[in-house]
Amino acid sequence: MPRFLRYGLLACCLGAAVPSFAAGPAAIPLCFERQEVLPWRTLDNGGLNFELLGEVARRLGVVFDYQSMPWKRCLAQVKANQVSGAFAVSFSRERLVLGAYPGVHGDQGQADPARRMHVDRYVLVRRQGTRVDWDGKRFANVDGRIGFQLGYSVGDFLRAQNVPVDEGSQKADELVQKLLAGRLVAAALGGGDAVRIMHTPLARQIEVLPVPLIEKPYYLVLSHAFVARHPELAERIWKTIEEVRTSPAYRKREHELAGQPGGAH
Repeated sequence: MPRFLRYGLLACCLGAAVPSFAAGPAAIPLCFERQEVLPWRTLDNGGLNFELLGEVARRLGVVFDYQSMPWKRCLAQVKANQVSGAFAVSFSRERLVLGAYPGVHGDQGQADPARRMHVDRYVLVRRQGTRVDWDGKRFANVDGRIGFQLGYSVGDFLRAQNVPVDEGSQKADELVQKLLAGRLVAAALGGGDAVRIMHTPLARQIEVLPVPLIEKPYYLVLSHAFVARHPELAERIWKTIEEVRTSPAYRKREHELAGQPGGAH
């Protein structure tokens, strides 16, 4: 079986469709990062994120228009209401100006983890034989900069740890090349990126530290304009994400592709 099946295959084995929201928009443009992040997304709209959103669209009778672009541009377009939403976005208070999270009203509260799309982690990658370390509480032997991707929220975590950082890379592969060139002492990578890179020839030169830097839920963020115009539909989208994600069929797919247990993470 291929690593990823189109979300239509998931749709055929889930529950009956929910009636269409006739008053809703004809198509809902959603942006995502122009980068493969396994098992969640591929550039040809495969992976678990698209399977989940495809079933949400089917149940609600709406159409999602997926647009890939660099991550910072994606977030900027949500803030400017040029697209209706972005995925998958981790929660931070600073991002509340960009768009709306499920469970957050105004600038109060936290995003509702029950309505997440998925949970993922960041890990620390270093060159083989180097001594930089992370024990789950603090860094050690940091004798250079730790790199992360432009606009990624792990940067806030690293800065809070008072380590020198480098935010000059768009892609995970660029970070690893800078690491191997000695321009970085370590790199903070998303879990999916780390898994992918460790299945390439680069894996002979690097290693992933066993303790994750941070683990967090990721959400569909909707633009403030979309929520203002379609408040009921916005709530139904977030609620249906929860319903699909916790359904037996999706939990089975998540276990197959992500190797995760079917329950809450």
